[in-house]
Parts: sequence; structure tokens; C-alpha cells
Amino acid sequence: METFSDKVKRLFQEHEKLVTRKNEPVAGGNGIITRYRYPVVTAAHTPVFWRYDLDEKSNPYLMERIGMNAALNAGAIKWKGRYLLLLRVEGADRKSFFAVAESPNGVDNFRLWDYPVVLPEDVLPATNVYDMRLTAHEDGWIYGIFCAERHDDTASAGDLSAATATAGIARTRDLKNWERLPDLKSRSQQRNVVLHPEFVGGKYALYTRPQDGFIEAGSGGGIGWALVDDMTHAEVKEETIIDQRYYHTIKEVKNGEGPHPIKTPKGWLHLAHGVRACAAGLRYVLYLYMTALDDPTRLIASPGGYFMAPEGDERVGDVSNVLFSNGWIADEDGTVFIYYASSDTRMHVATSTVDKLVDYCMNTPADGFSSSASVESLKKLIGKNLKLMRQKPVPRAARSCDSCGRNPYPVRQEPAAQVPQAISM
Repeated sequence: METFSDKVKRLFQEHEKLVTRKNEPVAGGNGIITRYRYPVVTAAHTPVFWRYDLDEKSNPYLMERIGMNAALNAGAIKWKGRYLLLLRVEGADRKSFFAVAESPNGVDNFRLWDYPVVLPEDVLPATNVYDMRLTAHEDGWIYGIFCAERHDDTASAGDLSAATATAGIARTRDLKNWERLPDLKSRSQQRNVVLHPEFVGGKYALYTRPQDGFIEAGSGGGIGWALVDDMTHAEVKEETIIDQRYYHTIKEVKNGEGPHPIKTPKGWLHLAHGVRACAAGLRYVLYLYMTALDDPTRLIASPGGYFMAPEGDERVGDVSNVLFSNGWIADEDGTVFIYYASSDTRMHVATSTVDKLVDYCMNTPADGFSSSASVESLKKLIGKNLKLMRQKPVPRAARSCDSCGRNPYPVRQEPAAQVPQAISM
């Protein structure tokens, strides 16, 4: 018969096996990113001693006392040679909190720190906090900007789902001790706010997402830009929309900045999410765009369509058909680790390089906003490729299908002129 000690030992062994499981790159793909086989963090990655009371006297049946539902929407930073995720962990009670997981290589072996982040309250306490973006700013602080959710007390009596969202702000120097700053002041609700890593004209720069309500963007036109004098008393007085929403696109319902942009020789590289409505609900995908180095508000590249969308098991979870990212890390060698959550349930990683992502942005056609424009872009590429294929035919070995001997990429030949035959009477 398995003893209490045996059960505890088994729990720790199973957890260690999960945490230390080697991740594997998935073959194939679109040439832009490499996905990995396993999620990097799930609810099951949370420590055993978070979920179980390990005292046999107070928990003789060894039951979970504090359940964990999901690990998602993590900010990311490279810190002292380690890859750190600032996770949103959601308990079984639906409350979210922040916790740090670290990895030696960025793709597996993510282990959560012993304690969750202790985040001081604002003057007006929040019911729920989540989705922190991390920015190591040139002023020497690491800032975390996140959504602070509270019940909307102006709602009609009995409406317990009405909520308000503000951008909460905290800062730290070691990711363990946090100073809470006043929430961002704004005329609109703000759920996706990101701090630019450099001063702009001596001021702090924010990417915002103005919206009329807690869920609906309403008159909010897209991803905004605002300058503030002081992060300890941050207030949005003027906003400029730098990445707009458009009808019948991946971002027609709303869009929002993901992590802070990566500085490249050709411009600022941005990762964002776009939302559209469909029969299954709201579909969240990820997309890229670029702005100018000398003016981060000036759009210089906007590839059409999504960059990443949920695939396979990623489509299933608490909120299905969703990809969301608010963290990425650009390594010294140019490798980019893109951390993304699927269906509000688990964290994944995909890798690419700065050069590949910039090339994708600069050389992918923009959205023409109509079917005919999409066909024209496709015709242009097809025509170019057919011309190249006629000039330099694909080698026979590469042109043959292994299983059937057919050319998988046939070059269409113009038909020979037909000679009319005599008509017999």
C-alpha cells in the first residue's frame, strides 16, 4: 500500500520529470519561425508545494488545497544569463497573480521561483492583475506595466461582470522587490500598455490601446503612442494612433502591442496581436510591423495578414482559438525567442532571428484591403516564380515526386500551335 510519503515522493518525481523534459523543435513550418513540441510552462509546472499541503496531519488524503488553472501571457527578459518569464498564473479561483520562471536556455527547463511576486497595492486595490510587459529602460529601472481590473461600480445593480481596466505600473531592479507606482491616468480604459525602452525627446514613451469599454475598443482606433514626463505620475494627455484597425482584417475588432519593440539597424520591430470576430467567437492572432528608428511613430513596414495563428492543440483551452504574446527576448547572436500563450491556458516558445523577422516585414506584401488586391499580389509573385522556373528549371531529382515520379512543381508549357485538319465530306 502506498504511504503518504510515497505519494509525496511520486508527486515531486512527476513534477521534476515535467520540468526537465527536453523540448524539441518541430520540423517544417513557414521558414520564418520554429515552433517547439511542448509548452514551456503550464499550470502543472507550478511547484508541488504551492498546490498541496504536505503535512500528513492537516492533509491526510494529500489533496490539492490551492488549485492552479493556467500559466499564460508572460512578459520576458534576459537577466544575468538566464531566460526569465514573468508569468500570469491563474488559480482555480479565477484570480491571477505574477510569478517568475527561469530557464538556462530559453526553450525548456523553466522552473518557477519559490514564491510568487508580491506586488504592492495601488491606492485603489485591484481585484485582478495580469499580462505584464517588462521593459529594461535606459533610466536603469525594469518596469512592469500590466492590466489592473476592478468592478465597475457604476454598473446597474446585480451586474457582476461589468469591469474597468487601467494600466498598473510597477518597477524593480532585481525582479524580486517591486515598487508600485500610481496607475496610468488616461481618458479611456487601457488594457495593453507597453513602455518603449528608450527616452524619446527626453520623455518616456508608451504604446497604448485606448478603448471605450472593458472589452470593446469602440472608438479606439488601434495601437497608440503617448509621451509622459514622469513614470512615477504617468498621465496620457495626447495619443497618436500609429497602427490602425481596419475593416475585414485580422485586427478589425481590436489590436494591441505585445512586448516592447526590438531595435534593429533597419527600424523598430514590433510584435502585436490582432482580433477579429468569427462564428466561433473572437480569434486572436499575432502580427508584426516596423517603425522608423528616428521616429518610432512612423510606420515603415506592415506585412499583411497574421504572422502566427493557433495550430493544432494550441486552438483548445479556456478561451479557444487564441494566441497572445507580451514577451520576447532578442539574444546577442540575433536569435529571437518569442513567448506566446495559446487559448489562455499555457505558454509556448517559437524561435527566429532578427534578420528573418526584418526580412519578413520588409518583403511581405501589405494588406490591400480587398479580394482583388490580394489576387494582384498573388499574381505578381506567381508571375515572378514562373519566369524564374522557366529560366532555371528545377533539377530532375528535385522535380520528381518520390512516390509517383511526377513533378510536384510542374512548369506550365505553352501549348503548340494546332494545325487544322482537312474536313472530309
